[in-house]
Amino acid sequence: MFKSISYHTVDKKGRVVVPSRFRGTISEGGGNGVVITGMDACLYAYTFEGWNKIEEKILSQAQSSNSMRRFKRLFIGSACECLCDKQGRVLIPHALRVYAMLEKDVVITGVLNHFEIWSKAGWDKEYSLMDKELEDENVQNEIAKIGL
Repeated sequence: MFKSISYHTVDKKGRVVVPSRFRGTISEGGGNGVVITGMDACLYAYTFEGWNKIEEKILSQAQSSNSMRRFKRLFIGSACECLCDKQGRVLIPHALRVYAMLEKDVVITGVLNHFEIWSKAGWDKEYSLMDKELEDENVQNEIAKIGL
């Protein structure tokens, strides 16, 4: 499982270091790399096994609404297999760097079954929104349902 936050930089070639604590989970998840795609103004990175489960769930859907077809087009269509090099870096494709506005400083956060790669500015904005939402009683009640 992926958890915790790290601060990194994207190098001139578009590579970012995968936190060392994530690398064991990546190897256990079927290989030496991740599948990266875009959503929520950041990048989602899955192990190969995790990504296969997502594909299976999507393929098992009997009906496909216009919204689901658009989602598949964007989420699946932008997905790329990114292998780790010997230094534990992955090359993030240019289109995905543009989508997530990754220029230099990035935040990598574990979200259990995947990890996310945010621009520092995007993460700061998201963090501020999360902090504000936690004041909402409905959000507090939803969180309380999982025992926190």
